[in-house]
This record gives sequence, structure tokens and C-alpha cells, in this order.
Amino acid sequence: MRLSCADEMLLFNGCPGVIGLAVVFSGEQPDVDQVRARVAERWTGLERMNCVLDRAPGGAGTRRRRLFGRRGRVRWAVPGPFDPALHVTVAESELDDLWAQSVDRPLDGEAPPWRLFVVPDAAHGDGFALALVAQHELLDGRSLATLMRALMDSPPTAKGPARSAPLTRTTLRAAGRELRAMAAAGQALPVKSPRETYSSVAVCELPVQTVRSARQQPPDGRGATLNELLVGAVAGALRAEYGPVPGWRQRDQRVYTAVPCDLRTRTNARELGNTLTAIRVPLPIEVGGPLARLRAGQAALATVPERAAVHAGVLFPAAEAVRRTGPWVSRLLSGRGRRTCFAATTTTAMKWPGGASTFEGRRLVRTVGLPPLRHPGTASFALVQAGDAITLTAVSNARPDDARRLADAVITEFETWARTAETPPV
Repeated sequence: MRLSCADEMLLFNGCPGVIGLAVVFSGEQPDVDQVRARVAERWTGLERMNCVLDRAPGGAGTRRRRLFGRRGRVRWAVPGPFDPALHVTVAESELDDLWAQSVDRPLDGEAPPWRLFVVPDAAHGDGFALALVAQHELLDGRSLATLMRALMDSPPTAKGPARSAPLTRTTLRAAGRELRAMAAAGQALPVKSPRETYSSVAVCELPVQTVRSARQQPPDGRGATLNELLVGAVAGALRAEYGPVPGWRQRDQRVYTAVPCDLRTRTNARELGNTLTAIRVPLPIEVGGPLARLRAGQAALATVPERAAVHAGVLFPAAEAVRRTGPWVSRLLSGRGRRTCFAATTTTAMKWPGGASTFEGRRLVRTVGLPPLRHPGTASFALVQAGDAITLTAVSNARPDDARRLADAVITEFETWARTAETPPV
């Protein structure tokens, strides 16, 4: 089975490519055999969960650096069903430590590249967590949520999401504008040297009332979405930690964030794999005030649906057609060896699909994401919501412990918006 264009771009982007989603429950931790039985029942029949990478004629298990050579093209193969005893295990540490240990350790080998951990965790729910870790080329973030939702006591019925991916009519002119936007020079976070960067992970909880108040901003507008708040808060956090962009290494280059966009429609809402694209959005770091940054971020994000439609309707079909000529296309699209930075950050906001959920009668109280570790001089942010529980995870590949400082600075932006909303006008 051929890899999609998105699969190949993620496989050959030169990053560890590990992502994760944890669902935290209250109550007593279940026996691992109970979890394995549920996983075998709900996931064994899903082809994607049984896939391994195979490059003909070399076979499965080839190291990542050899996966794309002259003798063959890497493919997905299904040698047989996955082994629940191998894939579902009890973690030796709590969730925050598991994330830190997993983010830079690719799941290589002959088994399908995913693992589910039963995690003893008192930090985020005083109970336990089920944590799914996978290689990004196998699954995207929406796939992780779909899989975890399928493990619940009452899995969702087959109906599509409230909103479908926008697939409006596009033109070559729109595709040209998007290609120029993707190719514009950008810069990474200011670090001493790409060889002197450090990976770090931080998980923080945001009070729901703080987020609700922040969503009322700006006061003269329609309010803000979680995605808009996250982009604006990340811009403020980068300004607080690194200073205004004119003081960075490349004064004339903008700083961008990559905003993942799910391209699924009502007809394939639960499709597993990588049915997504990433839209490159300028971060308003140079804008001085929190509310002004939020407005600027909203203006930039307003173009994302139309741009995602260009990716889905024009760019991806063209890339799929052209890449049949040879592996150089995927290498070019993945951006390896580029001197400029495609995006200094990634910003993902996601809600738990469906309403209240339980696992073996234990109530779900929180979800926690793990965004990928990317190139030196970058940071990734995932803001996930389940009911009234909202959690931010930051992953940095810059200065030591930057993830914690950046996460704290993001929360400070939320708190500033909330205080402004709660202060009555004079």
C-alpha cells in the first residue's frame, strides 16, 4: 500500500516524528489485560493499526535513513495483526515523564509504530491515563482522538462532524498565491547554534474560567476561538521570551506558525492516517499589546479555510501526480536541507470528540496532547479540551527548559485577556 504524500512528507522531514494523546480517568487503574482485551476488540480490524513500513525489496525493519533509496519506494505493509501484549503495556513513570521520554525516541522496528501505555498518574486526575504514542507518518492527531474515542465504553455512532472540510472552487491563481506563501523566507527561534539545542516538554492545566473569559476578547468582536487564542498567546510568549523580532538574527524575515488543518469530510470523518495539511500563518510578534496581537492573529487565521481548500483541491492532487516521477519530490516537499525555517512553531487546538466518556466505568476527566519535536530552533504547542478541562502541552527544541518558560508565558497571555474581560469599563 502506497504512502500518501502527507505520509512521505512526515517520514522524510528529518524529525523524530513522535506524537501522542492521553486520556486521563478518575478511579482505580484497570488491569493491563483488560485494556489489551478492549484494544484487541476495537483496533485489530483497523488496517492502519497493523501497518509497518516496508521498502521493496529490502523488507520491513529497515532503518529510517535507508527507507528511501534507489532500489525501491517505501510502502505500508500488513504482515499480520498487531500483538496486544507487545503494543499495550504499563508505563514505568507518570504521564509528564512518559511524554519527555517519548518525544525524541522514534518507534523503529518491525512492529507497527504505535504503543498504548496504561499510566499511573496522579498529577492530572488522581487516577490513571491511557496514553497512545505513534509515529506521525502513521497517524495524525485527529486519528489519535478517533482511536481513543473508539476505546470508550460507548463508542461513537457513525456520523460525521458538525463541520466538514471546506472544498470550495479554487484556481491556478489561488494555488500560485499559496505556493508563494509557503516559499516565503522565515526564521527559527533565536538560539546560539543549531547544534546547541535541547528538547524539553511541559504540560500545564488552564482553568476553564480563564479560557472562557479570554474567549470574550476582543470586546468589540465576535469573540475568539481556541485556535485564535493559542496563536495569539504563542506570539505573545515568543515576544516575552525572545524579544521583538527586529532583535532576532534575521531582521527582515517573518516568524511563522504551522496550523494543522483536518481535511476530512462527513464521508470520511473517522478515516485513520494523515488526512491533513499545515497552513503557514505569520505570528504577530511585532504587535505590541495582547489584544492587538489577538486581532492580528484572527485576521491571519481567517484565510486558513480557503487556503486549506487550495491544498486539498489543487496542491495535494498535483503533488501526488508529480511525485510518481521519483523520490526527489517527497524530499523537496518535506523541506529537508532548507536554509530558511518553514515555521518556528506549530499550534494545534483540538476538542475531545463527543460528550462525556468512560472506560470500564471510570470517568474521563482530561485529555493531554503530545505535539511533535521538530527541527532545532522550533517549538510545538497543543491545546486540548475535554469538557471543562483544558490542557496545554509545549515541546521545544531550543534552549534548555524552554518548553516550561514558553508554556508559562502562553498562560500569562490567557490570564491577561481574562483580566481585561473581567474588568468593567470606567
